Amino acid sequence: MVRALVLTGFGINCEEELAAAYRLAGAEAHIYHFNEVLLQQVSIHDYDILNFPGGFSFGDDIASGKVMANKIKYKQLPNGKTLLDEIKVFLQSGKYVLGVCNGFQMLVRLGLLPNIGATFTQQAALSHNDSAKYEDRWVYCKVSANLHTPFLNNMDIFAVPVRHGEGKLIFANDEMRKNIIAQNLNCLTYCLEDGTTATTYPENPNGAELSCAALTDETGHVFGLMPHPEAFLSLYNHPNWGQLKRQNPNLPDEGAGLQIFKNIVAHLNTCKLPNAEMV
Repeated sequence: MVRALVLTGFGINCEEELAAAYRLAGAEAHIYHFNEVLLQQVSIHDYDILNFPGGFSFGDDIASGKVMANKIKYKQLPNGKTLLDEIKVFLQSGKYVLGVCNGFQMLVRLGLLPNIGATFTQQAALSHNDSAKYEDRWVYCKVSANLHTPFLNNMDIFAVPVRHGEGKLIFANDEMRKNIIAQNLNCLTYCLEDGTTATTYPENPNGAELSCAALTDETGHVFGLMPHPEAFLSLYNHPNWGQLKRQNPNLPDEGAGLQIFKNIVAHLNTCKLPNAEMV
């Protein structure tokens, strides 16, 4: 069975929903405090996918995800390595990493996304929303063409909630932006209901460059997004579910966000089959 490790602590508050998403998708999910990993009481290598949930790690002091990212990057583990060192080994073994909202901010600050050239240096940042306020709203997102990450397989346009104050993705320079486009690393964009790219507020809730809602790395094994798919596991999470169901009585009871977790669990199950190749 696919095993998912969901980290919590220091202000993270979406761990239960994230673990529930994996369980509904058919995986085994365990929630552990960051300290249990940093003290090596729990090993990330016992799992298939490592998850950084949303929340407000360290109260978003300094910058969202910055303090936690520094802890991962510089805190020495009992074996003398850092958690970032262990994550690199984890990825080299063909495993996967997911970050949602605050977790996405950590991955960007750690250099795990977009990680062009596999340098593991920070190449982008997440800054304050253009609205200068915390945004808690539902948006539409569109999956980019020619993507190479299994998280978004067989998905196109879907609704999902956002809940953040610092979701404006900014790339380091024009060259970095061109690389993102050329390699289709901008795998999810904010859009209108018909799929047209959202370039203005409120459809683009934060002003992110390229209307970017999510990034993947060049391998497709690291995926991070600002919206919260774990907050849309059931159709009845949607604020307008009644009208949606009346308009389409055959609409599934599953929320669109659950598909992301079903996708990665199905992919990992395939990888676990004898003689299956890692993607």
